[in-house]
Amino acid sequence: MDLLLTGANTYLAGSFTAVDLLIQNGVVTAIGKGVSAAGAAVIDLTGNYIFPGFVDVHVHLREPGFSYKETIRSGTSAAAASGYTDVFAMPNLDPVPDSREHLDAQWNVIRRDAVIRVHPYAAITVGEQGEALSDMRAMPDAAAFSDDGRGVQSEELMREAMQTARAMGKLIAAHCEDNSLLHGGCIHQGEYAAKHGLPGICSASETKPIVRDLALAEQTGCRYHVCHVSAKESVAAIRQAKQKGVDVTCETCPHYLVLDDSMLRDEGRFKMNPPIRSAEDKAALIQGIQDGTIEIIATDHAPHSAEEKSKGLRGSLMGVTGLETAFPVLYTELVLKGVITLEKLIALMSVNPAKRFGLEGGIQEGKPANLTVFDLEQAYTVDPDRFLSLGHATPFAGRTVRGKCIMTFCDGRRIYG
Repeated sequence: MDLLLTGANTYLAGSFTAVDLLIQNGVVTAIGKGVSAAGAAVIDLTGNYIFPGFVDVHVHLREPGFSYKETIRSGTSAAAASGYTDVFAMPNLDPVPDSREHLDAQWNVIRRDAVIRVHPYAAITVGEQGEALSDMRAMPDAAAFSDDGRGVQSEELMREAMQTARAMGKLIAAHCEDNSLLHGGCIHQGEYAAKHGLPGICSASETKPIVRDLALAEQTGCRYHVCHVSAKESVAAIRQAKQKGVDVTCETCPHYLVLDDSMLRDEGRFKMNPPIRSAEDKAALIQGIQDGTIEIIATDHAPHSAEEKSKGLRGSLMGVTGLETAFPVLYTELVLKGVITLEKLIALMSVNPAKRFGLEGGIQEGKPANLTVFDLEQAYTVDPDRFLSLGHATPFAGRTVRGKCIMTFCDGRRIYG
């Protein structure tokens, strides 16, 4: 069915304009004022906003291997209901996608069950064990390579991975964590940890491997992306590398931009890796998105079972859900409070990740309709019991937010709303 979306404020090439969109056979065929088409179903969206579909370059869909935490279907359904048309699935699965056979096992589930477009990462090392390089060249259809959940400890192995990725025209997306500096930590090594007698995770455990990898990226010419940046020292190192011309991008996540460790509670929904850090770290991350050092906001959507998240900060597994809270939390806390513009937020959540990871982004005539519609006036309370994700652990539970997804189209298909 042809659709005519009328009256919405639509994000086009960096700014908003009130236009009509005609979608025919899944493609945007006309953009303008007063567009008409015989036989098209008209949807009046006056007062709402149309954005290009969000792109999350860091999600854990847990399947195959851990479908009690999340499935491809549940995770992508949650994404669709949140405005996402593309997600990049991390490789800490069973089997780990470290070979042609194992990546195909993941592709089979994606093709069967995904509601939106899923782009799977392949592992950098065999079994994500950090001991031997995966069969990278046998997986040219991987979106990129990552050992997310584990840092590659060996400099020589990371150099070899970067050289291989460069030869393949692929990107390395690194979880940066020096295991020798962790010491069993469960939260940021800050005031909360000291006050409550909890082992802390120092910022150097993140920044040290980032500095190492930036030097390797400069040497090898590899396209390099830093996952879930949380520390002010990391932002500074990446900013300096960019100024030197290193081909590096990075992401941070909503919880690092909105929370700091003074807001922690002894509940599993506040535990993730890297941890929520200090107010100074949060300020540095905000400055990083303002000045362009940080170009991408991802969610690190990492669902676990209720039992796995029920053991407080010390005993719970690391990871929180993020897809269904990302835009409303950021819109409420950053845009409405004047920290960044709405246009900047759309760039961070859609335009920039699409560009860096090789997708066609934006809303254009002649291109498939990958877009989402939001009611920015709708206020509501975050209620995890209403999530489509199987994971319900979020530090934003009970928070009042504004901005509700009311419709999402992926490749021209109306997949939500």
